[in-house]
Amino acid sequence: MRVLFNDVRASHESVASELDDAIQRVVRSGWFILGRELESFEEEFAAYCGVEHCVGVASGTEGLQLALLACGIGPGDEVITASFTAMPTVLAIAATGATPVFVDIAPQTYTLCPDHLSAALSANSRAIVPVHLFGHCADMDAILEFATRHKLYVIEDAAQAHGSLYKSRKAGSMGNLGCFSFYPSKNLGACGDAGAVVTRDPELAIRLRQLRNYGETRKYHHEIMGYNSRLDEMQAAILRAKLPHLDRWNDSRRHLAARYLSRLEERFCPPRTASSDCLHNYHLFVIQSEKRDELQEHLAVLNIQTLIHYPIPCHLQPALRKIEHRCCDLSVTERVARRVLSLPMFPALRMEELDYVVRCVNSFGERMC
Repeated sequence: MRVLFNDVRASHESVASELDDAIQRVVRSGWFILGRELESFEEEFAAYCGVEHCVGVASGTEGLQLALLACGIGPGDEVITASFTAMPTVLAIAATGATPVFVDIAPQTYTLCPDHLSAALSANSRAIVPVHLFGHCADMDAILEFATRHKLYVIEDAAQAHGSLYKSRKAGSMGNLGCFSFYPSKNLGACGDAGAVVTRDPELAIRLRQLRNYGETRKYHHEIMGYNSRLDEMQAAILRAKLPHLDRWNDSRRHLAARYLSRLEERFCPPRTASSDCLHNYHLFVIQSEKRDELQEHLAVLNIQTLIHYPIPCHLQPALRKIEHRCCDLSVTERVARRVLSLPMFPALRMEELDYVVRCVNSFGERMC
């Protein structure tokens, strides 16, 4: 048996006619940039997230960058975030000229630990970027309380958390701004690069719309320096077709995760959701092993695809040598990065495939005893 890590094609096949209709609708319209499809998707995704405003952008990375710029963050400012995340989180901060400040994660959730925020605080602190990693929300109440006390912006990196909940609130809806990636492998994925920023603040929404489109207030009137970062009509139409299925797909992921958790040996099982307040979307299903590399090789021999998210924390990436940054204690981050392994997880994963993965993982554990 061969088990893919992810199979985007299977999800597309389940909504093929809707995708075809969406694509043809855009082609027939002859309008491909900043049109009705984008406006409709922005309205629908804002409603899904429980906020008033959504601004479609070219990618999740640019969404983070523009969100920071909309808050006035730039050179001389510090932005607190986690090092255990995908590098785009940090690249977006660096692109504004601000300084990333790294704090450690909570071992139960892999997300930024609020207990370490005080150690990261300085006179230059302007924002916190909590990352809802693998689909689990960060401890937002504690983060928001700290941010309010110290007058910091909170910009949620919800790139992996479409539909995840924290105390019944959607990921992305709790901070000043929430940023999403619609990279094809995401729970809600486009057929190319795409992203969005959501907010309740009308002034931030206006500034984001200017920033994404050359700084225009109206055609050929540029009041600020802007960018070309627009979610195009084709991707917006595709996302509109897929959005009504997101909750069903997330439920499938949770069902698969529950089966993994019930059958994997305890030594491999990831920390369970730390609080009943959180509803995980299981963008990724991540286990841990002291023999991670050997386990990955063992599974590869048995035709099981796996990936490592993320083997090198951001603060140890060579690119950071050229970027001003600051680190607090990151011992949990570094230990977890040596141990994590992502198993196959996608809505169309068959139970017999999952059970095969479980048997192969458990057999490695028996061999190591």
